[in-house]
Amino acid sequence: MKKLINNLVVSSFLLMSGNLLAGPPATIDQLSWMTGNWAGNLGPNQLEENWISNEGNSLMAAVRMTGADATSMFEVITIEEVEGSLVLHIQQWDAGFQPRTEAAQKLELSEITGNSVKFEDVSGFGMPTLGYSHPDADTFIIHVGQEDGNTFDIELKARSIW
Repeated sequence: MKKLINNLVVSSFLLMSGNLLAGPPATIDQLSWMTGNWAGNLGPNQLEENWISNEGNSLMAAVRMTGADATSMFEVITIEEVEGSLVLHIQQWDAGFQPRTEAAQKLELSEITGNSVKFEDVSGFGMPTLGYSHPDADTFIIHVGQEDGNTFDIELKARSIW
């Protein structure tokens, strides 16, 4: 009984301190490689992501999907430093700024390396995981986790629009 009480006390302390729920240690500066304009084909459409350089402990992207001379989707992604780790929020809208979901999806950091990052869903809807990697100077890959455990990769290339 004493061991059970000790385990409950330790678990409660970890929950209150956030250590049990927080992702691995990371800073927003570790994601500077994401900054830039990236575009590629997604079926008959073009997907573009514009990542704005980190400032104020956050990184942000404006995303647009176009095809057949129309825009079919807008998306905003933010990654913020929270309690020594990183949290990603993502929300999408159809043309006409009609939201696809009632709220933004929240994902917490699960893995980070020098040129890749992966987040896991904590909001209970949307993508189970979402990750990004940068294998070379001109390539940016989005790794979209699927319900069946597989990952759908979207390869984008660097471009300059300015």
